[in-house]
Amino acid sequence: MTITPSASTPSAGALAGLKVIDLTRVLGGPYCTMILSDHGAEVIKIEPPQGDETRGWGPPFLEGDASYYLGVNRNKQGIALDLGRPEGREVLLRLLEDADIVVENFKTGTMEKWGLGYEKDLAPRFPRLVHCRVSGFGAEGPLGGLPGYDAILQAMTGLMSINGSKETGPLRLGTPVVDLATGLYSALGIMMAIHERGVSGRGQYLDMTLHDCGMALLHPQAANFFLNGKRPMPPGNAHPNICPYDKFATATGDIFIAIGNDIQFRKMMELLGQPEMADDPRFLNNGLRLKHRPELTALLAEIFAPHDGKELTIRMLKYGLPAGPVMGVDEAMAAEHTQARGMVVDVGDVRTLGSPIKLSRTPGGPRTRPPRFAEHTDSVLTRYGFSAEELVALEGKGVLYRAKK
Repeated sequence: MTITPSASTPSAGALAGLKVIDLTRVLGGPYCTMILSDHGAEVIKIEPPQGDETRGWGPPFLEGDASYYLGVNRNKQGIALDLGRPEGREVLLRLLEDADIVVENFKTGTMEKWGLGYEKDLAPRFPRLVHCRVSGFGAEGPLGGLPGYDAILQAMTGLMSINGSKETGPLRLGTPVVDLATGLYSALGIMMAIHERGVSGRGQYLDMTLHDCGMALLHPQAANFFLNGKRPMPPGNAHPNICPYDKFATATGDIFIAIGNDIQFRKMMELLGQPEMADDPRFLNNGLRLKHRPELTALLAEIFAPHDGKELTIRMLKYGLPAGPVMGVDEAMAAEHTQARGMVVDVGDVRTLGSPIKLSRTPGGPRTRPPRFAEHTDSVLTRYGFSAEELVALEGKGVLYRAKK
């Protein structure tokens, strides 16, 4: 049973009153602004005439919009402008007059070319504005100004090199982790800037890059490398620093265990009816277990094989041991705990993930379905003083769009 928005979002949200102009497309930027919108910020998404390209990243589709787009654009209002035209930029500037935040992921230098650069143009006119730019590599450095994409940054930051196994070699993570992390870091940075603005009264510019955010995810591999100078290698499901920490087969499916200390190892062997293994000289502490990983892994594989995996891991969890069944996405979505935590929510005709940020007094989450292309053109622009005649004129000039180009 899914949780409805009225049950999961009874408050206006912790960020109610903040206004965000969202000029982003694809994933990193939209994920950032979705987080803000989940918690009450008013987000106006301005798409180019051809629309956010993720609208076409399907199947599956709902009324012409791909699931990829639907998954990260809830709670927003949508309009479409050609910002390449001076008249389109004039509309944007009117929207920025009472905005707190603008988030964009244009190619580095585009905003400056349009006369919308932060230092020269936006900060003098809108001194309280927080401007967040999401880019691949930033403006400076040997790769400054070049485009960035999640999979390419997974490759270039070393993330792929530590994923997979000896057999597969470097392997892309199945989720676009660099884009998602950039969205998360951007939302966090924006909130830092808003907090500081409360002291200084001034906005500031955030230079958020996929490169830097991808690098920031390299733990513990970076820490290991800084200390021992050895290139980290793909460990498969095992952990480079902890043993046993791996996937094992059972009679009813795979499970994962993550034993982080010697006490947990002893408790696990007691639960499994093999207490003597905790006193084996090869397995007395984590360092020794790492040294003798192949032997320990083979013994545990034999012990786990006849068990009912789900039943065993629940028993282990209740005994204070980190363990869980390896579940498919469909199984995870249907799990009772997922439902109890409000992590699957129906918003109109769109089923979406809930917010993982659980605030006690001002909870957030999905409120409205993702906007259809240019759905809120009239309601948004009339609030900013545009007359019906002006809207017709802008549409006639090819500045304002109600259907994708």
